[in-house]
Amino acid sequence: MKRILFFVDGFNVYHALDDDPKYHKYKWLDYSNLVKRFVSKQDQIVDVFYFTAYAHWNPQKMARHQLLVRALMASGVKVVFGKFKNKDHKCRLCRGKYSTFEEKQTDVNIAIKLFQSAINNDFDTALIISGDSDLIPAIEAVKTTFPTKQIGLVVPIGRRAKELMSVCDFPIPLSWILIRTLFCKGPPPGNNIFLTSRQKSYGP
Repeated sequence: MKRILFFVDGFNVYHALDDDPKYHKYKWLDYSNLVKRFVSKQDQIVDVFYFTAYAHWNPQKMARHQLLVRALMASGVKVVFGKFKNKDHKCRLCRGKYSTFEEKQTDVNIAIKLFQSAINNDFDTALIISGDSDLIPAIEAVKTTFPTKQIGLVVPIGRRAKELMSVCDFPIPLSWILIRTLFCKGPPPGNNIFLTSRQKSYGP
């Protein structure tokens, strides 16, 4: 029996789905169910960590995100928060200044949690759901320090992640299996109707 730990790069998956309108409905993903598609009956899912941050400057987007986070937590997913940071830019054409928000800490948080979990011997196999090449140093460090541990990569839709795949033990494409991992469209049985019903803003 293998002990498997999942690390979900929330924004990397989100932007991969957001790039194509036909995948928008899959933003309301049940990660606790999704990860089961990658393990056998003999394996043990130790934990699922979901790394994300709230877009605090956009109340509507933040409210939708909070609903998703509440649903994930209700299903047993552990949420690790980063943050957005305001960054000033200068237009090359008009020389004017403008500000944007950049998500920070997700790759660092994943790296720290991955290494801590390896040190604590919490897993035999770690599965990372991301296409972010910034994770390469952390993966290489864990594989060098703990050569018996395996690290797999689930590549989000539309992402190639060749460099990231090259340092992992095995890649898995994230594709049609999404259709079976949505939170239900209508009220489910039990007391979690509000938490686990997919919101209309996430698609048909």
